[in-house]
Order: sequence, then C-alpha cells, then structure tokens
Amino acid sequence: MEPQLVKSAERTVRILEALAASPDTLTLSELQQRTGFPRSSLHALMRTLVELKWVESDSVRGAFGIGPHALLTGTAYLDKDPALPFAQQTLEDLRAEIGQTAHFARRDESHVIYLATRESREAHHVIPRVGRRLPAHVTALGQALLAQLTDDEVAALLPAPLTSMTAHTITDLAKLTGELDQVRTRGFAYEREQGTPGVACVAVAVDYRIPATDAISCSMPAGLSPAEVSKVTEAVIRHTRALAATLRREGIR
Repeated sequence: MEPQLVKSAERTVRILEALAASPDTLTLSELQQRTGFPRSSLHALMRTLVELKWVESDSVRGAFGIGPHALLTGTAYLDKDPALPFAQQTLEDLRAEIGQTAHFARRDESHVIYLATRESREAHHVIPRVGRRLPAHVTALGQALLAQLTDDEVAALLPAPLTSMTAHTITDLAKLTGELDQVRTRGFAYEREQGTPGVACVAVAVDYRIPATDAISCSMPAGLSPAEVSKVTEAVIRHTRALAATLRREGIR
C-alpha cells in the first residue's frame, strides 16, 4: 500500500518543483496550469512561501521564482554527502588529464541530478549544471545507471512515451533496452548528441553501492576522432574505478 500524502505538503513540494524546473518566473495562472491546483489554494500557499523566502515574487510581472531558502536546503544536501568531496577530487583529476568537462551525478528515479561539475578550461559558455535534473535515458550518466537495473525494472521506471530532447534522443524503449545491454557488456555508456546538439558524452557507474546510484561522465565535442574518444573513455573508466575503490575503503555507502 502506498503511503497517504498530506495534501498541503504535497502541493507545496509540487509548486517548488514546478518553479525549479522553469527557466523563467511563473505567474499564478501559469502555476495553476502546470500543477492543476485550485487558484484559491495556490494563492494561499504562494503567500506563505514568499513570506518564508522559499519563493520570490516579481512584482513587475506578477510572477514567482525560487527563493534563497531553497538554495540553502540544496546546499545542505551537498554539504552532508560523504561521497561528494572524493567525487569532486576525481573530477579535478579527470579534467586535468583530458581537458574536457567532467560531471558527477546521482539517479533520482527516472532522472539524474548533477551534484558536481568541472568545466573544461576552454569552455566559452558555461551552463550551470549542479542541481540540474534531466531524464536518465537522454544522458550517458543516466544510461550508465539504468544499465544497473533489469530490463523489467527499467520499463517500470521510465515514463511512456520517452521524452525527446534532440533528433538523436532514443525514444523507443526496445532500442533503449538494446543500448543498455551494450552498456552492461562494455562497462560504459556513450551517447552522441542525444541530450545536447554538438556534444558527446561517456559515463561510468561508480561501483560502491548495489545497484550503483552515482556515475562519472565526461562531455566532449561530438566531432572528436575515435582515437580521442577512446582516450577519454579509458581515463573516465580508470578514474571512476579508483573513486569507487576509495569510497569502499572509506566505508561510504
């Protein structure tokens, strides 16, 4: 039996999730459209959230966005994660060796959440990644972690239809299942322009939990030669295995 949710608490969380997922502030009408909540309840909840600084109000547009106290909570999660300092050092070492952008992420049901990023020093336009949540099937990080599950578990976990982010995104479950089988066989995930045009990515699960919840990845230009991709892949595998060994040795689970 599923736990009974407290309606006001659930609505509060859904509002914050809607605001966090939106690149722009949202009006009350837009929030009502996205959440489906009654306008009277929504108005009262927004007034409370603004007063408590979980939400900021844009008086000019009459819209709302995430407030500073939401940031404090997210930062507290990162501060308390015992694996994160070791992962951050791994990203530093990986970037120093291969010069590309490196990420550390954790699976959250059918999505992945980015917990740490080290951008390539040659990056001209840096997109903030920490705290970003993406569908697992569109990223190498997510595919590396979905491959830790059985095909039945993947089918039960992912939504139907699968979200498409580019023309190369895998949206067919059978095709995705075949790709995950290849990930299991070769020990790493590789995607090319499935999540972002012009970008390829290789990822390896950090094997310190069963099934693995975290993964390390490296993003690179999609036009790199096979030899360059192979070099990046070898480095990601080597550094990720070393991270997993360190976390197990430290007793982090």
